[in-house]
Order: sequence, then C-alpha cells, then structure tokens
Amino acid sequence: MATNSRDRFGPTAVAFRGYNVANLGRSSELLAHRLYGPILERYLSEAGQTCSDVMERQVDLIERVRENRETTLETYDEALCLIVAAELAQLEMLEEFFDFSLKRARMVFGYSLGELTALIAAGVYEMQHALKFALVVADDCVDLAHTVTMGVLFSRGPLLDVDDVKRLCLRINAEGAGVIAISSILAPNTVLLLGQHGTIDRFGKLMHDVFPKRVYLRKNSQHWPPLHTPLVWQRNIPNRAGALAHTLPGGFTKPDPPVFSLVTGSTSYNDFNSREILMQWMDHPQRLWDAIYETLASGIETVIHVGPAPNLIPATFNRLRDNVQAQLTGNSLNKMGLRAMARAAGRPWLTAVLPSRTALLRAPAVEHIILEDWLLKQPLPTTVQVAVPAADEAAPAQGETTGSS
Repeated sequence: MATNSRDRFGPTAVAFRGYNVANLGRSSELLAHRLYGPILERYLSEAGQTCSDVMERQVDLIERVRENRETTLETYDEALCLIVAAELAQLEMLEEFFDFSLKRARMVFGYSLGELTALIAAGVYEMQHALKFALVVADDCVDLAHTVTMGVLFSRGPLLDVDDVKRLCLRINAEGAGVIAISSILAPNTVLLLGQHGTIDRFGKLMHDVFPKRVYLRKNSQHWPPLHTPLVWQRNIPNRAGALAHTLPGGFTKPDPPVFSLVTGSTSYNDFNSREILMQWMDHPQRLWDAIYETLASGIETVIHVGPAPNLIPATFNRLRDNVQAQLTGNSLNKMGLRAMARAAGRPWLTAVLPSRTALLRAPAVEHIILEDWLLKQPLPTTVQVAVPAADEAAPAQGETTGSS
C-alpha cells in the first residue's frame, strides 16, 4: 500500500456529475475490465433492482451497459440509476486499488443528481433509498420535459444581473404561455434557463430591452426534465418528494466528509436537515459557481471528476481557466492595469469579479482528473494496491456539453 498517495494528490476535491443527454461514458469498458468489472456490475445490479421495484417494470442496467445502449429521455429513470451506480462504483475502484478514501477529500460536491450521489458516498443515505427519492417523480419530470427546452444566457461584456434575469422570466410567465426560470448559475456571466413551449424564444426577443450589449442567448435543441426550477410545481413534485422523505430511511448522519450543497451554496448539511435541503433541491437553481469559487478559495490542487464522461463541471473550470490565463497573459504582455487589460481582452465581467475574489487566479494551477479515463489508463497487476500518480498524469477533460440535472 502506498504511504504517500495523499501527498501526491495534494488537497483534493471530488465532483460528481449529473444527468445529461449522454450518460454511458466509458462504463462498458469498465464493466469488461477484469478488476473493475465486478465492482461496477454489483452497483448496476443493485441500482437496476431499485429501478425495477419503484418503476414496476423490469430494468437491466448491466445489459444496457454491456451493449453500450445509450439512455434517452424516455429512459430517464434508468439514466438516473446508471449514473449514480457508475459514480459509486468508480469511487470504490479508486479506494480499493489506489488507496484513496473519499474522507480524505477536502471538498465534495455534485451537480444536480450528483448531490444525491455525494450524500450516499458520505454516508447519509443508502443508494436504494436516495434513488427512490428521485425515481418516484421521474415519470412526471419526463412528461414535463417534452415541452421544455434550455437556453444558455451569457455575457461577453458586464456581469449578468441575476435579478434582472428573474424579473424577465416572471414577466414572461405572467403572459400565460408557459413558465421559464433559471435552473443553474454557472458563472457570474452565465446562467442556464429552462422554459416551456416558446418561452425561451420569447426571452430572446425581450432580452435586448433589458440587458446591455454583448449579452447572448444560445438555445439548446434537446428537451430537459425541469428540475431545479418552479416548473416542477405544476406536478406538485417538491411536495410529493417531501411526503416520501418523511419515511425515507437514513438522513440522521452528518456527511463525512462534509458535502458542499449546490442548493444552498455552502456546506449546509448536518445530522438532520438533509430532507429539507433535498426538497429545495427539486425547485431551487443549482449554484455551481459557488462551488467553483469555494474549490479555488479552499486551496484545492486536484479535482477528481466522478461519473460517466463528466463534462459540465470540467467545462466550467476550463472556461474559467482560459479566461484567467488570457487575463494574466494580456496583463504581462501589455503592462496595463487589470481593468484596462480586461477591456482589451473582452471580458469585463471577470474584471468586476477579480478584485474581491482573487482566488480565481488559481484556476490555471488546478489539475483535473476525469476518473474513468484515469482508471482505464492504469496498468494493474493481479494483486494490487498501487500508488496514485501525480495529478499532472491525469487525462485531460473531455469536450463540453451542457446538461441540466
């Protein structure tokens, strides 16, 4: 067993991905692996059985992964179970073969569904119980999703005023043609919107009267379950999930390690309040930017991205890194003040943030490990417990895709 794996990783954050349009990643390769396969198969079997019991139909996640059959919106329930099973299995692979325990992490967080996985991994709930919390409302989420599209609102100029975004959403809602709301705050210049029917297009037509120039809206062609927005009120989803939470086993253990919640934007979980936060998880926007900043401010040197083909969190870190690097390079080459240099570089939103949040300057120095890629690169002997390699041996983050839950 390696005695210096902690030192080689340095201060570490563990980040769990959420639901996306593609959810298999390299799970079929892990399932076929002589050492990893039995671990993943065990988790897939348990999660598949939970899905079968709750949804009252036969679900075989092992066969889906073995055949590399991607999930669809219509198999949203299977996707939820597959992602959580894959994330927990990857963690166990890392612990069993590479002497890394989640309790060693300085920070743990998850985007959307990933927060449920984080609570399971931190000992608050067992997998089958946490999955039930999401599965009982899965069908209604899918029904709502058929009329819901995503818009990515971003600024290449000043900071986005989130209150102005909310006001415009409420004005559109009051027109009675559908509901639109913020589902995630990715950065001070970027939010994700989810809207019914034509509300995303309506937002695009009205936004130029509200926001300054260089604020743009990019429409996503996919349909999305509208978790983390008030759209779920239409099916009483938070209340129904809350009613289930009354009898949900577990939830009386403080997370170990602490879990940073994207619902509250802080390390909020104690030994009894997880049910309350999970109800808010249903209809409150995801505060990813708070987790990004906290990661940098707490001195994290390595972020381990857990799950099948994680992309949203790595892509957000990558964008920040690129912006900061351009900021620093421009300052060095032109010998200008930070504010003037930022205007030249075209990112005044970052200039507005940096004076009070200088920890963002650490973004280029943080290493990122896509765990499934890293695991599949390691040469493993028959009997193993080997040292975790330095973070600079990690696989690069994969291409960017924006997901909602």
